[in-house]
Amino acid sequence: MLKDYEIERLSYLFKILGDPTRIKILSILDKKELCVNDIADKLNISVSAVSHQLNNLKVAKLVKSRRDGKNIYYTLDDDHVEKLFENALEHIRHG
Repeated sequence: MLKDYEIERLSYLFKILGDPTRIKILSILDKKELCVNDIADKLNISVSAVSHQLNNLKVAKLVKSRRDGKNIYYTLDDDHVEKLFENALEHIRHG
């Protein structure tokens, strides 16, 4: 049986993953490190919109960042995020 806090955290995680823009961001960060401007260019959306979504993903511990001068670069937080993404894709493609 799941504990209440686990249910809450899972619910929050699935809520965060329920947004198409956030899914796009996660997919382009797969095995890459990109700055906000690069992500915005690839998705053809504003830098502020990307920054907002990256903040949501960071709070959910799905992405992490590092600063290099004026730029902040983002990657997937860890292998668990990559596996979660891969498993979900496998499920929808072959499930």
